Amino acid sequence: MTSRPRHRCTEMENPGTLKIGYVVKRYPRFSETFIVSEILAHEAAGADVRIFALRPSFDTHFQDVIARVRAPVAYLGCDNIRTTDFWLHVTAAAAEYPAAAEVFLPGTGETPLEVCQGIALARAAISAGLNHLHAHFATSATAVARIASRLSGIPFSFTAHAKDIYHDSVDNRGFTRKLQDASACVTVSDFNLEFLRERHRAPAGRAVRIYNGVHLSDFPYRSPAERGPVIIGVGRLVEKKGFLDLIEACALLRSREEPFTCRLIGTGPLEGGLRRRIEEHALADRVMLLGPRPQAEVVREVQSAAVLAAPCVVGADGDRDGLPTVLLEAMALGTPCIGTPVTGIPEAVVDDHTGLLVPEHDPPALARALSRLLNDSSLRVRLAEAARRRIEAEFDIRRNAGRLRELFVDVRQAPDLERI
Repeated sequence: MTSRPRHRCTEMENPGTLKIGYVVKRYPRFSETFIVSEILAHEAAGADVRIFALRPSFDTHFQDVIARVRAPVAYLGCDNIRTTDFWLHVTAAAAEYPAAAEVFLPGTGETPLEVCQGIALARAAISAGLNHLHAHFATSATAVARIASRLSGIPFSFTAHAKDIYHDSVDNRGFTRKLQDASACVTVSDFNLEFLRERHRAPAGRAVRIYNGVHLSDFPYRSPAERGPVIIGVGRLVEKKGFLDLIEACALLRSREEPFTCRLIGTGPLEGGLRRRIEEHALADRVMLLGPRPQAEVVREVQSAAVLAAPCVVGADGDRDGLPTVLLEAMALGTPCIGTPVTGIPEAVVDDHTGLLVPEHDPPALARALSRLLNDSSLRVRLAEAARRRIEAEFDIRRNAGRLRELFVDVRQAPDLERI
């Protein structure tokens, strides 16, 4: 690894001097509000944030909260690059950056597109006077940030969430290489952290856990004591969300003649399969697929429900949720939650204290938990009050983003960052 200059500064005392480049695969994304919340918290603290996206978004709907972001967005481009153009980029970078010879040695593992985007990011970061790069997801965005960092000397870090850790397609050697070069690898649960230490032998202080968070003022608490028998589910319609199990649980509730409606918000490739399952169980009058909805409407839907169900599962390809943001939002709003013991979920949903946990792929257990919350007002209140306290203590985005900025300044200044 090349010895490179480290940008020491005093942003701890003056966040306004911190200039951060956020590197993401696509921006904006309908489902990645956790990144937007993080950027907004940095901006509120006075940090200068620039967003660099490898590609434009292909989403057709966007959350209203994106309009609050002040950071300019630059797209790094380089799509459909020809071989001759690739080598022109590399040759120019070799003349421009002393570290280029080592960075571009064969076998570095990055694609030509990532190399070209890394060169473009290095130039943009130097031009903007950035003193830190941070990527979300340990895939192509982190690969590009790593190249830019090694060329420019600007340190980089990244947040690893779930799919980029556990999916069958993860390149473990590449992940370890990114971890070794980064100033820090942030992950969103203690479960993830232990996995990274075991799989990648992440050294103490290099891999750290900082929870995702929510802006508490955007999610005001309301008592769930007087709510109708409404079940809400929010998320992409993909296997790991467990919504097929939720429909099976709803069929069991219907067979017991329990009054309820279930409303699912989101879109995704399993929509057709979910609709067929609803039809097979004759649940069209009980289970509604609402499609994507803006954040303000999601808040209203969640805050009027008696229970939010997040019966997450580990997908056949290893994909899973790290710690769904919707759980944190519902807990803040006062809506009791049901989850499963998948990855970091039990770190927020503590069974019979801040919510209820059921085994994954267990519709009968899920139906029993749903029935408890639909019919027991005092249980809803007890769980919701404890959940809100836990969100305030552990998942306040202002506090957690501040801890992240401490890493951006210099991870070596905070020796006990293993569980901050």
